[in-house]
Amino acid sequence: MEAAAVQSQDLLIPLIDFSSFLNGDEIQRQETAKAILHGFQTAGFIYLKNIPIHPQRRREVFAMSAKFFELDTATKMSLEWTTPQANRGYSAPGREKTTQLIDIAEVAKLKAAIPDIKESFEIGREGEEGQPNQWPQESGDILGFKKMMLDFFAQCKAVHVEVMRAIAIGMDLEASFFDTYVDVGDNTLRLLHYPAVKKDVFQINPGQVRAGEHSDYGSITLLFQDSRGGLQVQSPSGDFVDATPIDDTVVVNAGDLLARWSNDTIKSTVHRVVEPPHKKEGDTYGDTYPARYSIAYFCNPNFKSHIEAIPGTFATESEKKYEGINSGDYLVQRLGTTY
Repeated sequence: MEAAAVQSQDLLIPLIDFSSFLNGDEIQRQETAKAILHGFQTAGFIYLKNIPIHPQRRREVFAMSAKFFELDTATKMSLEWTTPQANRGYSAPGREKTTQLIDIAEVAKLKAAIPDIKESFEIGREGEEGQPNQWPQESGDILGFKKMMLDFFAQCKAVHVEVMRAIAIGMDLEASFFDTYVDVGDNTLRLLHYPAVKKDVFQINPGQVRAGEHSDYGSITLLFQDSRGGLQVQSPSGDFVDATPIDDTVVVNAGDLLARWSNDTIKSTVHRVVEPPHKKEGDTYGDTYPARYSIAYFCNPNFKSHIEAIPGTFATESEKKYEGINSGDYLVQRLGTTY
């Protein structure tokens, strides 16, 4: 029986030992795969522990990310995010508005009224023709930035492949079913910094959040959190529940394209980042919430992949909820509404 990482408001997010899938016998692999699939089908979210990325490496990447965001504004803006097709570079606070809205004019209104309080830096697959990554000039505290981030990108890509294999086994498909859909690594590593913010910002504007409610776009997302808290997941009742950080775990959620791919048998659940949970009496933040850092690795099917409902998720053609779609086109369309 897996432990519950989160259990509230009819939302149960399981905590699963991924080493049982990677290194276990056939029975352990099957049981872990079924638990992973069940978590995605019921909550849309799982926590994984014992993934093959060492906790020390995660700490080093977080420290390097923080050093990047300490660079002066002009330097960061010289690496500015450009287009949805590239999806690489720096986004200043207020540039992006995460939302479920799809109308560009409506998103612009929301962005003007309640901008997200965050900045980010996106890194894509290195070597993609015509879409180069934007790397900072390395010196001082960010010496080794490129190598560290590309190494971490590769480690996260390997986890993506294994999670998709677990999903396949859970769905009674061949373990390799998704391999040719995810081997290119058309994914995005996003470094996120939520700056320190005065508490009264949230009191003055009750709708203010650090990142607006949204679902992710791709197959799955690997989210590495610091200890600050603030991530919330929407429960079946519509309430938002704290997804409390757990040391040395990664939060994994299903994205819209995987939900579509699974004919909605897998959930892509709405989530957001709000002010941190209030601490116990006598242990307060004062009048300012400290900075929060997180690292998201957005996993996608290869951009050239054509996505159709997975076998076993429908009995007849009429039960397919969605037409087939090109992965890259879909993702560009979704990104175009948020920037």
